[in-house]
Amino acid sequence: MREKCGVFAAVAENAPRKAYYALLALQHRGQESAGISVWKHGIRTVAGRGLVSEVFRDGAIAKLKSRVAIAHVRYSTSGSLNETQPLKTGCCGKSIAVAHNGTLTNFLPLRRHYERLGVKFRHSVDSELLGVSFLWHLRETGDEFEAMRAVFEEVRGAYSAAFLFDGKVLVARDPVGFRPLSYGTGDGHYFASEDSALRLFVDDVRDVRPGEVFLLSEDGVESKVPATEERHGCVFEYIYFARPDSTIDGVNVYSARVRMGEELARESPADGDIIIAVPDSGRAAALGFSRVSGISYSEGLIKNRYIGRTFITPGQFYRELKVKLKLSPVREVIEGKSVVLVDDSIVRGTTMKRIVAMLRKAGAREVHVRIASPPIRHPCYMGVDIPTRHELIAAFGSVEKVRKAIGADSLAYLSVEGLKRAVGRKDLCLACLTGEYPEWAFRF
Repeated sequence: MREKCGVFAAVAENAPRKAYYALLALQHRGQESAGISVWKHGIRTVAGRGLVSEVFRDGAIAKLKSRVAIAHVRYSTSGSLNETQPLKTGCCGKSIAVAHNGTLTNFLPLRRHYERLGVKFRHSVDSELLGVSFLWHLRETGDEFEAMRAVFEEVRGAYSAAFLFDGKVLVARDPVGFRPLSYGTGDGHYFASEDSALRLFVDDVRDVRPGEVFLLSEDGVESKVPATEERHGCVFEYIYFARPDSTIDGVNVYSARVRMGEELARESPADGDIIIAVPDSGRAAALGFSRVSGISYSEGLIKNRYIGRTFITPGQFYRELKVKLKLSPVREVIEGKSVVLVDDSIVRGTTMKRIVAMLRKAGAREVHVRIASPPIRHPCYMGVDIPTRHELIAAFGSVEKVRKAIGADSLAYLSVEGLKRAVGRKDLCLACLTGEYPEWAFRF
C-alpha cells in the first residue's frame, strides 16, 4: 500500500537547492518521479522518472536559480506514469505549475464541464484540474483568495497543493484536511507535506489549517481561511505513511504508533517468548506491545536496505526471492521460541504469509501475529493506493479466515476504538476500515 506523493514550496534564498533536500526528506512518499519548478521570467521545470538523486544529477540543481520554487515527489494513483509533477498547464491566458498530494473524487465530471467551456487539457492526471479551476476563477474574481474559495466549493476530494504562477506561490490545504501540510518560517517561508522536511531549514513550524490558503511573493506572505468543513485527516498517515519524526495536526507519529502497540497488547495479549517487528513498519508498535505485555523485544528480522526500487518480480519464484532478499530472519533469536510478530497492517496477506513461513523455517515454535490497526476492508478514494476490495484479504472473511490464510497460530487486530485512543483524534477519516466515507468528498 502506497501514498500518492509529497509536496514542497519555498520563497527563500537558494529555494531550488532547499527544495532538493526537502524532496530527499519526503522520498518515502513517492519514488516514481520527482520535479522542481521555479519562476525566472516564467515557469522553468526540471523533472523526471526515478528517485530524487537520480533526477537531479549532473548539476541539474545549479541550473535552477530563483527565490521561488515548488517541488514534488510522486507515486501515481491516476494518470500516466510519464506525467511528472510539478505539471505545467494553462487556462485563460495564464500558465501555472501544480504540485498536488491527494485525489479529486469529482475529477471526471468537472473535467468534462471545463471541456464544454472550451478548456483544452494537456494531461490525464487529476492534478491539472486544480490549476485550471483556479485560473478560471482567478479570471472571474481577480483575487487569488476568492478564486481559491471557488475551487473549494467546486473541487471535491483530497488536495494539499502548491501553485506557481506570475512569480507567486499559492499553497492550500483542502477544507477537510485529508492530507497533511506544514508551514515553517525563518529565513524564508516553507511548506511541506511533513514538518520533518521543514526542520531541515527552520524551527518555527505549524500545521496548515484545513481550508487555509497562503499567497507568497517577493512582497511578503498573506494567509486566509476561506472555507472549512468537518475535519477528516487520513488515519493511515499515523499508521504507515508519515515519517516517525513527523508531527501531523499536533500528534507525533512515532508516539501514536507506540500507543497503537500498547492498546493492541491490552486488547489482544499473546503468550510468547519474544516480540519481533516487521521492519520498519511494525517497530514502534512492537515496542509499545512489549512495554505493556512485559515480553522482551528482539530484532528477529533484518531488513536489507539496498534492494533496488526497480527489482522485477515476474513470477512466484522471484516474488518469494524478493521477500527473502528484503528480510532475513535471525535464527539465533527465533529458533525454539514462541514469537509474537507485530506489524502495522495486512493488505493482500501475501507478504505476511511468506514472513510467517520464513519464521517457521528459521525454527519458530509458534507465530502469533498482532496487527496495530483494524482490518482494511474498503478502498480509498482520497489518494491512497489501496487495492480493489476483492484483493483485500480482510474484506469478505473473518479474522480466523485470514489467520489460516497467513499460516499463523493466532491473529488479532487493533480495534477502531483502540486506534482512536492511540492517535488521540476523533476527527479521522476511517473509510478504508469502516466503509463510512466523508460526505463532503462526494457532495458533487
